[in-house]
Amino acid sequence: MDEGRRIPQATVARLPRYLQALVEASEAGTLTLSSDDLARASGLNSAKVRKDLSFLGTYGTRGVGYNVAELTTEISGVLGLTDDRAVVIIGVGNLGSALASYEGFDRRGFKVVALLDADPEKVGTEVGGHVVRDVAELDQVVAEHDVTFAVIAVPAANAQDVADALIHAGVAALLNFAPTHLTVPDQVTCRTVDLSTELQILSFYEQLGDGPSAAVG
Repeated sequence: MDEGRRIPQATVARLPRYLQALVEASEAGTLTLSSDDLARASGLNSAKVRKDLSFLGTYGTRGVGYNVAELTTEISGVLGLTDDRAVVIIGVGNLGSALASYEGFDRRGFKVVALLDADPEKVGTEVGGHVVRDVAELDQVVAEHDVTFAVIAVPAANAQDVADALIHAGVAALLNFAPTHLTVPDQVTCRTVDLSTELQILSFYEQLGDGPSAAVG
């Protein structure tokens, strides 16, 4: 991708949806997808799909559509997923354990390399095919696996301390599931997924009798 090309934030937010549709098409043995096919699989309209992909310099072939393998490679490159990205999960409670067992990471360009927890009763147990390590080993784990991504699945009261430790260890991207705002430096990317907030938003649209998809780009 041309480094000078600017891709709108809304387009970047939709690229994972296209990538998921492409991965599923590839697994089904499909070689090409039209913009209509990709739109249906992504829950969007074909005009938006074509415009989004044009920002990547990808226009498909008239009458044929998009080559699934080539477009998968293109979007993966834009998202920085040409190589599996090493991920650590901090916190092996119910949510952390479920995330550790989720097979979708490997299919989407991420590889969970370690689980860490501060609870002595959890350290040494096996979850999702990984032996849980002591969070005190965080610096060592990050160095061993060249980790740049971390999932925070700890109670809200501990989340900022965990984020600080991850940043100090050199982790530059955080996905936070704790229901609290985290303060991070400008060079660190942090996204928070608050499940309660998402349910409250769903409740808002449900009471209006309007689907929440109307609010999604």
